[in-house]
Amino acid sequence: MAQKGVQLYRETFSCAICLDLLNDPVAIPCGHSYCMNCIKVHWDGEDERRIYSCPRCRETFTPRPALLKNTMLASLVEELKKTGLEDAPADHCYAGPEDVACDLCTGRKMKALKSCMFCLASYCEIHLQPHYEAAALKKHKLVEPSKNLQENICSRHDEVMKLFCRTDQQCICYLCSMDEHKGHETVSAAAERTERQRELVVSRQNIQQRIQDREKDLTVLQQEVEVINHSADKAVEDNEKILTELIRLMEKRRSDVKPYVRSQQRTQLSCVKERQERLKQEITELRRKDAELEHFSQMEDHNQFLQNCPSLPLPLPLPRESTESNSANIRSLKYFEDVTAAVSEVRDKLQEVLSEKWTNISLTVAEVDVLLSQPEPKTRADFLRYSREITLDPNTAHTQLLLSEGRRKATAMDQHQHYSSHPDRFTHWFQALSRESLTERCYWEVEWKGERINVAVAYKNISRAGDSLECAFGFNDKSWKLYCGKNSSKFYYNSVPTPVSGPQSTRVGVYLDHSAGILSFYSISKTMTLLHRVQTTFTQPLYAGLCLSPGVPAEFCKLK
Repeated sequence: MAQKGVQLYRETFSCAICLDLLNDPVAIPCGHSYCMNCIKVHWDGEDERRIYSCPRCRETFTPRPALLKNTMLASLVEELKKTGLEDAPADHCYAGPEDVACDLCTGRKMKALKSCMFCLASYCEIHLQPHYEAAALKKHKLVEPSKNLQENICSRHDEVMKLFCRTDQQCICYLCSMDEHKGHETVSAAAERTERQRELVVSRQNIQQRIQDREKDLTVLQQEVEVINHSADKAVEDNEKILTELIRLMEKRRSDVKPYVRSQQRTQLSCVKERQERLKQEITELRRKDAELEHFSQMEDHNQFLQNCPSLPLPLPLPRESTESNSANIRSLKYFEDVTAAVSEVRDKLQEVLSEKWTNISLTVAEVDVLLSQPEPKTRADFLRYSREITLDPNTAHTQLLLSEGRRKATAMDQHQHYSSHPDRFTHWFQALSRESLTERCYWEVEWKGERINVAVAYKNISRAGDSLECAFGFNDKSWKLYCGKNSSKFYYNSVPTPVSGPQSTRVGVYLDHSAGILSFYSISKTMTLLHRVQTTFTQPLYAGLCLSPGVPAEFCKLK
């Protein structure tokens, strides 16, 4: 009741403009009161119209009323402040639509500070005090304010549900445990909470660990972004320089060709003009001789003709210079055609090279892959998560390899099998490759019977025909193999053997992380032991391979 009265006083003695308690209160002609400064500011904004209004009733005044402090009202406000008006709860202390309200407050309810799980009620700070002071109430369990307290009451028996039925996975009251849940596995709700709390802690730990792992992955990806951007920027810059140099070279060659052709043109023209002059002189001389001969031919006096006309050999031969001049012109024309043909040949070769190399550049850029740095599996169960079913490609198998068990098994036989001719087939070594290409993280196991076996991986472009070592697993730079014998094991790459120590078994596990460049071989028995591990860079997809000895069967295992 006191709170209600205090709230009424606050509303009565508040300024309608600033909504706070009146400060230097003044009453205007209509009777409403405001803080002196508030009403001054309000009327200052109305000076242009010279009509002044009351913010509450909208009554207007002309001229602007004089303002005088209401001393009686000011004294009353001060007295109310002293009696505790300022201690009245602010609006934010009352419960709103989304808040939990105190169940004991009457009128406008205050926000609940706590909810009692025993009383099934929520209390504000004032009404919560007995739970802190009364001995009987101190044992009650207080929790954060909740609107769902009634959900803790059994709808059938109207009792607090303090038990949990594990059989039906639901909360029950003690009467339920003696009724429809009789004979079920029941525990206290607190005990079930404790158990699930432990599970919750474990789940949170797992989630937090995954968050840490993902944050590390995110960091790695960010580093990868920076590396890609830096690498791309550098590639653009370097290639710009290279292509600019190439363009500059082409420009230089273009500028060289024209002067060269023009120089040869001037040389040839000089020769031609020189010969033209000689020919003109020769023609002039011949015409002179022809006129002279014509003069002799027209003499009627035989004696005079014979005395003055010299003896001339007939017919008159064609001068050599004439044929040489014609051949020079022909050679000159042919020479310039050769220049054009040579430049065209350079153009065609350059287009061919650029086309081929640009395809390689495009493929190289397309193969850029962004990968998270993931740890290598530790246990066999971890490896089995990456298990891959492997089958052999009959088009690659040597003709004395018999494939069976859905092409997972190969046996070296004495007789040839009826395989069709195929360019992918190994013609000398008893080898075969898988049908599946391997480009990700994968794991498989090979089991065999006999004295020895070769378990391998290889690129598709490994040589196949003939008995050269270029076709044999482990003896070139296109394949990697583990040789397993009864007494020793060796790893081979590019004809270099590496001794391998470890327990001997008839089953080998192979783990491949293509992107990370990891290839590992394991001895599989009751335990899993690393035999050899390779760290390299794989530039092509890999294929699983087997190389067998006569009479030795080997099989890619089915892994669960």
